[in-house]
Amino acid sequence: MSPKVLRITGWVLTILLGALLLFSAFRKIAPDEATITEAAAVGIDAATFFTIGIIETVSLILFIIPRTGVLGTLLLASYMGGAIVTHILHQQPFFMAAIVEALIWITAVIRFPELKQRLIAA
Repeated sequence: MSPKVLRITGWVLTILLGALLLFSAFRKIAPDEATITEAAAVGIDAATFFTIGIIETVSLILFIIPRTGVLGTLLLASYMGGAIVTHILHQQPFFMAAIVEALIWITAVIRFPELKQRLIAA
């Protein structure tokens, strides 16, 4: 693929992930009754849920900004790893979280060549 196609693909994936994660963070920062009930089912109170939403938002902002994108990638990957573990511990489907985790890494490898060199180079 040409560099231009890779750049466009990287930004399209970034926008899609950004929209998905922003929606997720918004549900945590300004939850409705159903969201609070879902969180309580896995043992998360409203204050903790709010904090998780702030962490998700900050990580997403760092991921979107090119200069801090690698740090944002690491933070989002860690965040999604925690989400996967939480789903597994409570016998809930975790495939969506795993797909988002994979998309984060695919997007990062496309957007940040230095990360690709570190991960793929022998």
